[in-house]
Amino acid sequence: MPQASELKRGMILLIDAAPCRLLEIQQQAPSARGANLMVKTRYRNLLTDQVLDKTFRGGDKTVLADFERRNGQYLYADGDSGVFMDLETYDQYTVGEELFGAVRGYLRDGTQVVLGLYEGRVVSIDPPQVVELTVVNTAPSIKGSTAQAQTKEAVLETGHTLQVPPYLSSGETIKVDTRDGHFISRA
Repeated sequence: MPQASELKRGMILLIDAAPCRLLEIQQQAPSARGANLMVKTRYRNLLTDQVLDKTFRGGDKTVLADFERRNGQYLYADGDSGVFMDLETYDQYTVGEELFGAVRGYLRDGTQVVLGLYEGRVVSIDPPQVVELTVVNTAPSIKGSTAQAQTKEAVLETGHTLQVPPYLSSGETIKVDTRDGHFISRA
């Protein structure tokens, strides 16, 4: 049971009987003598996907959630859902659109992911930070163009669209950052 002053970004706490991932933590030193340290947090409820704020006093006890991270693999899409396999137990989980929709554009069949399990249920999917995907459709490349301030839209093999530099053409493999979905470089 860590104290509020020991909280770190990314920890999974039990807040209001739900597992919540800490997104931001800000400690505020007291301005008056004898006042307590205030710890302001922003967290995401992993069951409802809501982003909320909560303030703790520095000495408040917090409860870590019974949350388990497991290595997994994306198998295939089943309509709006995705099917994932736990690589340790070989259990398969079908994940609905609310979780799968956010990462769907970055996953090819067989992609390794980290599954977050709470009470035997998948509540988070963490894809690799950088994935390599093939461009299937984009405007023709422009000779002599630079990567400065010019972009064009590209459709990737997963159906995801993003802005890429004008020198790229269809059939090229690129690296994409899954945190915010931007082009990094050619693969």
